[in-house]
Amino acid sequence: KVHTFTGPGTFTVTEVGNELGSDTVDYVVVAGGGGGGCNQGGGGGAGGFKEGYNPGSYTASPLATSALSVSAQGYPISVGAGGAGAPGGTRGVPRPESRGSSGNPSVFSTVTSTAGGGGGAGLVPPGQNAPGLPGGSAGGGGNLWPVGNSPGGTGSPPQGTPGGTGFHDAATSAQGGGGGGAGASGSPAPIPGPGGPGGAGVSSGINGSSVARAGGGGGGCGANPGGTGGTGGGGRGGIGNNPGVAGTANTGGGGGGGSGENGPSGASGGSGIVIIRYKFQ
Repeated sequence: KVHTFTGPGTFTVTEVGNELGSDTVDYVVVAGGGGGGCNQGGGGGAGGFKEGYNPGSYTASPLATSALSVSAQGYPISVGAGGAGAPGGTRGVPRPESRGSSGNPSVFSTVTSTAGGGGGAGLVPPGQNAPGLPGGSAGGGGNLWPVGNSPGGTGSPPQGTPGGTGFHDAATSAQGGGGGGAGASGSPAPIPGPGGPGGAGVSSGINGSSVARAGGGGGGCGANPGGTGGTGGGGRGGIGNNPGVAGTANTGGGGGGGSGENGPSGASGGSGIVIIRYKFQ
């Protein structure tokens, strides 16, 4: 049987297996993804991805560890919401909300997946919220005004990866770095070029078919296309003078960074998910 939680609930075990059965369950726990930064900002990092399984029961992700032992009781489930994208603003003006907000953790029993980090702000003075935020996977860096680079945040291996660096070269263009994904780090933003692509997520067959989750958001860019979102629900960075694209719900994907110099906002991260699988007969 497979139980999928897209919101809070309780997984209740009424009886454990006998000597021919099992007292363990397979699980995937994905936290909420981070929101993208504004104004050519960094992509949001994916929510942390954790998986445990009995080898041979299905095709698991590369991050999978051992299945979880359970007893006859109720297990509260928390599913993390995605973080909000940063609202747009005017370049060169510090704003405390200019980075994307981090997501929220997801919890099943002793398993807690860390929230994805928010993407860094774009076109802000040095030291003003340009770096990506840390998380399960971390947000990509924004870029500094009038010129400069800003790092992505640090991830939390093995459930996630770092964000990519954002760049601003006054002679060419400015763009945010990609948010980290569960399977790959966010890419730095090339100069000149598009925003940094979000890192790829990982795939699991826990619910009967292979599904990718926890992809990072792409960085925003003004003069070039926004960075692509990572496979597994990451949102694309803003293109032209548009906001980023939101991370896909119930994947933990990071939100895309906003493009342009004045106004375009970052996008929200995707909510997380908890999936539990077990042999009942």
